[in-house]
Amino acid sequence: MPHTDLPPALLLLGPTASGKTASALALAHALPVEIISVDSALVYRDMDIGTAKPTAAEQAVCPHHLIDIITPEEAYSAASFRDDALRLMAEITARGRIPVLAGGTMLYFKALRDGLSALPQADAGLRRQIDDDAMRLGWPAMHAELARLDPEAAGRLEPGDSQRIQRALEIVRVTGRPLAESYARREMTPPPFRLLPIALAPSDRKVLHDRIADRFVQMLDGGLIDELAQLRQRYTLNTSMPSMRCVGYRQALAYLDGEDDLETLRFKGIAATRQLAKRQLTWQRQFRDTWPELVELDCLRADLATAVRDTALERLEP
Repeated sequence: MPHTDLPPALLLLGPTASGKTASALALAHALPVEIISVDSALVYRDMDIGTAKPTAAEQAVCPHHLIDIITPEEAYSAASFRDDALRLMAEITARGRIPVLAGGTMLYFKALRDGLSALPQADAGLRRQIDDDAMRLGWPAMHAELARLDPEAAGRLEPGDSQRIQRALEIVRVTGRPLAESYARREMTPPPFRLLPIALAPSDRKVLHDRIADRFVQMLDGGLIDELAQLRQRYTLNTSMPSMRCVGYRQALAYLDGEDDLETLRFKGIAATRQLAKRQLTWQRQFRDTWPELVELDCLRADLATAVRDTALERLEP
């Protein structure tokens, strides 16, 4: 079947605080769409404030998917996302509507487009051992160990990026091979859709940083600490869980455990969110170089939602 005969799917990607939610809702007001969240934090139930989860009113504008699907005690993977997203995209298309995949978890977008590497399954015992070593030695020391085993992989990670360092060490220890070799063994099954990506990026990084700082302060004022305290009463949580590694929650945990004061929480939370945005924009630069269909819009423009809507309408034309 020719590529142009494939059903369309709109992709809306961008860093945190770039206006994705408002832009996706603008599409919902203009087109018969259903929104699939591409966000590794929105999957968790009861984690609303720190994830900037769309409100009930916003979710009522059109059907939303892959939000509130697991508890904070559970884990969700890129492979799970790809399976769920492809199933939902087919169901939405069958209903005569257009899937809009919106979010900032760039690994999920890459998994959807390129397929997944044949990586080993998570090893719970080895993961606990790595966590124990990290508690004793610190994540910079674990990053140094990764640099000894796989310098190329370590060079792509920050010394404090605990989640990715842990997974990289796990893969290298299990396979005995550099990470690049494991990722090279990729399942290349292209999705049966015409992917139409629209990326949001700031023309001025400082303005985005200011937005991030303002939003994190609003999260603190809006009850992030109380939300986390209630989560800890409802669930059995620890710092090794993916949910508690989400930006904001990880820093709030340190505050609740008496490791940091409120000002340190604010500083670390803003810094971590800015680092997240930096990683997201690095992903987008790579997409821009390898994804000819991608259209990039300045997320700081005053008419962003209108620009996203108009760009989508143009891209959907036969």
